[in-house]
Amino acid sequence: MSEVLNVEEIFAGKVFTLGKMKERLPRNVFKELKRVMDQGGELSLATADVVAKAMKDWAVENGATHYTHWFQPLTGITAEKHDAFVTHPDAEGRMLLEFSGKELIKGEPDASSFPSGGLRATFEARGYTVWDITSPAFLKEDATGVILCIPTAFCSYKGEALDKKTPLLRSMEAVSEQALRIVRLFGNTGATKVMASVGPEQEYFLVDREKYLKRDDLIFAGRTLFGAPAPKGQELEDHYFGTIRERIGSYMKDLNIELWRLGVTAKTQHNEVAPAQHELAPIYETANIAVDHNQLVMETMKKVAGRHGMTCLLHEKPFAGVNGSGKHNNWSLGTDNGVNMLDPGDTPNENIQFLLVLACIMKAVDTHADLLRQSASDVGNDHRLGANEAPPAIISMFLGEQLEDVVKQLVETGEADHSIQGGKLQTGVSTLTDLDKDATDRNRTSPFAFTGNKFEFRMVGSSDSIADPNITLNAIVAEAFCEAADLLEKAEDFEMAVHDLIKEYMTKHRRIVFNGNGYSEEWVAEAARRGLPNIRSMVEASSALTTEKAIKLFEKFGIFTKAELESREEILYETYSKTINIEALTMIEMAKKQILPAVIRYTRTLADTVIAVKEAGADASVQAEVLDEISVKLAESKRALTVLEEKTAKASAISEEKEKAFFFKDEVFTAMAALRAPVDELETMVDRNVWPIPTYGELIFEV
Repeated sequence: MSEVLNVEEIFAGKVFTLGKMKERLPRNVFKELKRVMDQGGELSLATADVVAKAMKDWAVENGATHYTHWFQPLTGITAEKHDAFVTHPDAEGRMLLEFSGKELIKGEPDASSFPSGGLRATFEARGYTVWDITSPAFLKEDATGVILCIPTAFCSYKGEALDKKTPLLRSMEAVSEQALRIVRLFGNTGATKVMASVGPEQEYFLVDREKYLKRDDLIFAGRTLFGAPAPKGQELEDHYFGTIRERIGSYMKDLNIELWRLGVTAKTQHNEVAPAQHELAPIYETANIAVDHNQLVMETMKKVAGRHGMTCLLHEKPFAGVNGSGKHNNWSLGTDNGVNMLDPGDTPNENIQFLLVLACIMKAVDTHADLLRQSASDVGNDHRLGANEAPPAIISMFLGEQLEDVVKQLVETGEADHSIQGGKLQTGVSTLTDLDKDATDRNRTSPFAFTGNKFEFRMVGSSDSIADPNITLNAIVAEAFCEAADLLEKAEDFEMAVHDLIKEYMTKHRRIVFNGNGYSEEWVAEAARRGLPNIRSMVEASSALTTEKAIKLFEKFGIFTKAELESREEILYETYSKTINIEALTMIEMAKKQILPAVIRYTRTLADTVIAVKEAGADASVQAEVLDEISVKLAESKRALTVLEEKTAKASAISEEKEKAFFFKDEVFTAMAALRAPVDELETMVDRNVWPIPTYGELIFEV
């Protein structure tokens, strides 16, 4: 019998929680720390020294020897440099362990070694990490030992944000300040801040590690660059929510334990649609902690998979022909005195505060659809968006029947005197309880769907940091709230003014609402008629960051400067080019050194067989026909390989980053597809024992 696990005892065991701080810190120090967490400001150095000692003592008690400022540079992953707690030995040669407030608050990594998009020159090395007091320190344990990880922001010597956390925290303050203005208008004087809450659902694939190590494309690119479909894919829908296999279940159990110890509220686990695909979903948290925790989730998924002889794939499209992986970003706003601003209540037509919030969000999403689309852009997501497995690349909002009807009433008559109610769902079975039915269905094809008391932004890629979409959501909604509050705070007749403003916003921005099938070709045509942007790729989306509209938005709330936005656009182009270049070079190497040589050896075997059969006086027409078919595809593959080599070399010679990125998208990526097609056909024709790499069937069904 397995050991009974007490989740309540192990949860957050590796986290320096508020509770542990309260136990270990003097009352006045804890009070000052809590005040800064809640209201902002700076800790005195004396207080920081006390906090640092308590944090170090706790970490050492739990086996830590080193600490690190754990930060999130513009690579999209985390970074850390470990420093030991050791100091110079004392006069008697004893080693002392020390950790000061200054070391807690500030670190200094090399800023020129991370992506900066021109903000930092190679010779300008200085950058700073700054403790994020609102995100708790935690312990990571692996082969390097136990490390105290201190979540930090990362900025340059001149103060520019070089990370994901700094602008996220700025955006959270912006939306809080503007949302408070809205709730104040409706008499809520008790709230002191509004928190953006996020719950990111994480999809992932698991494959056998031995097979993974035989695929250079998975190793270097994270996805299969070659591969014919297996005889069975996901068409029977038998994997989704299916019984979890023993090997996967053992992995999920260990993953949950690791995450619970780190304070991550891992709650839901299940098989996803594609074979070998799964999902983990946590409980909601404030946006910055949710971002930190999602990075820990991805990192822990990979680490635990290795212990189980598997590899976790977080690429958005590791296998062609089956569903890719996304990350549903569930976003909401709530006051610190318990009001969910996205809760419509039982009669949303009468909930004026909710209707104003909804109208503002409609305005925000419609006005900045290009920015929202950009925030979910990455190289892998280009394979997934609009592919009948994920939302289309066109931004729209799903409100459901109830809210759409309320919007329709307000727009067309100026009044909403009723709202559709859910009623009862009768099963027709006497022993089954009748259920309260929601007032609206759900829509899995919508990029931005209202799901009861939150919005679910479904476009985000599985490997991406969720910082960017939440920065954008916070910023665009802050702007809409600000503009509404500017008008309503000056209104002589508030009730009339808010009524008129809700109607105005909903009328002007109703085009963004779409409750139908986002996968249909009809929607593409309808969206064009409505004037909604259809931005199909990461490269095309990147310029949304530096439009006049975007710069005005982000600078208004101090989230990004123009220079910071320009640097991020430059990084996106560089990232796209580098990623496609790696994929192209990997394809070239696999084709030249593995696949074509294997096929050539096989054709030689076939040719020998043809000669032997003919010499024996038998009919060799079948063998000859197979040899001819394979030789044709082999020649086609070689021609495509030559073109890909030429295109890749030409792309690398382009110096201007935007031009290079578009060339990789339009020319190199197209040449990659042209090479893959005949190679994948060869896989279906060549003896399985001869094919040099594991097939899709072996990768996704033999886990």
